Order: sequence, then C-alpha cells, then structure tokens
Amino acid sequence: MSQDLPTTSYALLGLLTFGDDLSGYELKQRADRTLRFYWVSPAMSQVYTELARLTELGLVHARDDTTAPTRSTRRYQITAAGRRDLQRWLASTAVEFPALKHPVALRLLMGHVVDPETSRSMLDGYLTMLAERRAELQTVRDSLVLDPESAVDRFRFPRMVADWGLDYYASERAMVEELIRRVDTDPP
Repeated sequence: MSQDLPTTSYALLGLLTFGDDLSGYELKQRADRTLRFYWVSPAMSQVYTELARLTELGLVHARDDTTAPTRSTRRYQITAAGRRDLQRWLASTAVEFPALKHPVALRLLMGHVVDPETSRSMLDGYLTMLAERRAELQTVRDSLVLDPESAVDRFRFPRMVADWGLDYYASERAMVEELIRRVDTDPP
C-alpha cells in the first residue's frame, strides 16, 4: 500500500531500518545524533505523533516492553510493509532542491545597517560554531564502523552522508573566511 506521508515519517522509518527496535525516546535521540546535521530533527511530540500514524498504517510494529523495572516502554520496529513503502518513496519521489535557510547569510545581507566590525564578529562567531559542529560530526563519522560480524555494511551510506557533511563544513569555513576577508578589504 503506497502512502502519502510527510518526509519526517520517512526519516523515522529510515532510522528504524538499522535493525533494532527503539522506544520513541531512543528514536528521538538517534534523530538528534544524526538528522540534525542535514535535516531538521523532529520534536519529541512529532516523533510520537508520527510513530502513532506509522503504527496505525501498519508500517511500524509497536510492542510493549515490560522488562523495565519501573514501567512498560513501547518499542517500535519497521515492518515489511514499512520497508516497502520506504523503498518506494526513495525510488520514486522526485529529488527536491534544498531550500537554504541560513540565518548568518540573512544577517550579512543587512550588514550595511551595522558597522563592519559587527559583521566580522558575527562571521567569526559562526566560524567557531562551524568548528564545533564539524567536530561533533567527526565523532559521529568515527563511530560508523563496519561490524565484522555482519554480512551487510549498514553504515556504508551513513558514512557517505557524514563525509558529505564534513566536506560541507570545510567548504562553508572556506567561504566564511573569504567573506571575512571581504568585510575587511572591500570598499564600503
């Protein structure tokens, strides 16, 4: 059965394809550790809303785990139907060009309203944030190792995405360094 779901649903289905069943909280943590580098990490309430929808549609199986000492936890796993729908979405959905929503670029656009030092300071601060985010992504990349016990390298494509992100942050740094040079040298 083909579904017309929001992209967030497919992102969550994709996060469930790595072979383990997760609670909503664990799925949110996985999204925060991965999606935030290149997509919006959904809010906790959105994770639970989408999981309920996916369960109702039979794309995710929910089970109550009563082994926890304090209370039962609902755990989710992608179903065969969910995997088929995810494959259909991946294979047949048109590629969309990403919308650039860049708060630093927006502020630089209006740099004529403030003195050059304010713009330079903003760009310097952004360079610091880029270095921090790149280091975080490098940690994620380093964790994506091949499991020698597995016949399938489930982290092959996540490594590619992490490498893409690392290259993106490097090119972003180079562009911002050039912008700083221009703030300092271009005529007003």
